[in-house]
Amino acid sequence: METRHLGLSGPAVSALGLGCMGMSDLYGPAKETESLETIHAALDAGITLLDTGDFYGSGHNELLLREALRGRPRDAVVISVKFGALRDPSGGWIGVDARPAAVKNFLAYTLRRLGTDYVDIYRPARLDPAVPIEDTVGAMADMVKAGRVKHVGLSEVGAATLRRAHAVHPIADLQIEYSLFSRGCEEQILPTCRELGIGVTAYGVLSRGLLSGHWSKDRQARDFRGILPRFRGENLDANLALVEALRTFAAARGATVAQVAIAWVLSRGPHIVPLVGARRPDQLSEALRACDLALTPQDLATIGQAVPAHRVAGTRYHEAGMRGLDSEHSATQQGG
Repeated sequence: METRHLGLSGPAVSALGLGCMGMSDLYGPAKETESLETIHAALDAGITLLDTGDFYGSGHNELLLREALRGRPRDAVVISVKFGALRDPSGGWIGVDARPAAVKNFLAYTLRRLGTDYVDIYRPARLDPAVPIEDTVGAMADMVKAGRVKHVGLSEVGAATLRRAHAVHPIADLQIEYSLFSRGCEEQILPTCRELGIGVTAYGVLSRGLLSGHWSKDRQARDFRGILPRFRGENLDANLALVEALRTFAAARGATVAQVAIAWVLSRGPHIVPLVGARRPDQLSEALRACDLALTPQDLATIGQAVPAHRVAGTRYHEAGMRGLDSEHSATQQGG
């Protein structure tokens, strides 16, 4: 497995990371035994970056990782944790809290659930509009000094916020949605990351299944995707037409749609690490083969013609979700 550095100050990690959210939340029930098999298979294949959030399954995902990592050396993995999203007992989303006291409180519970004494990368899942980013990053910097956190990260913030945060403490990594269907970060955010020496972990590389090659217009989204604009009505029809155009290219290269979509994100730069949200070993196996798919400049041009950014229909979150994205509000972004 190729390794990449998460920015100038961050750790070296595998070129692909494993996003663990779907094993606990949002995509319907998952079999715990299958989830553990998938994590073990990822580690055995050389994946060293595991991404989670303390609110995935209201703590379940961190407990799952603790079980999966039992008996393995702690320094063999890089654990990335998001915090700050607030949930109610029914699983509803009730706000964001990134106050300095909350940062330290959330971290205390995360360390206990993971069964470790430090987190490799710690980041607020969203910008808290009620708290200056300098205060949140300052609290995380305190935890770095205390040895409880190795690196400070951010998630879904815009270029201006990145600069403010980086002035307080070096930011190792920005996590942001980036795929053939979500390219809005290319205009300002990714150039700012390159300028400041900040790595990028890209989530949603398969656009929540649209770019998996397995979604059909007759399939009903019975999880949170059912409220997302890209999965509804004429938007879905338009997006699946783009997938079919990509399938034609993939077939000519002897690859799957998913492999091409992942390889495209890998091609965007050596500082970018795609997170694959495999929930089963077979999904992981397909994703891993994307690492062997080298896309030429001509391939990239062909893909760009098959899937033009302006043809993607619908925003990546529903209206309320879009309002919570500093990455969308701090500057005019293109392509959703």
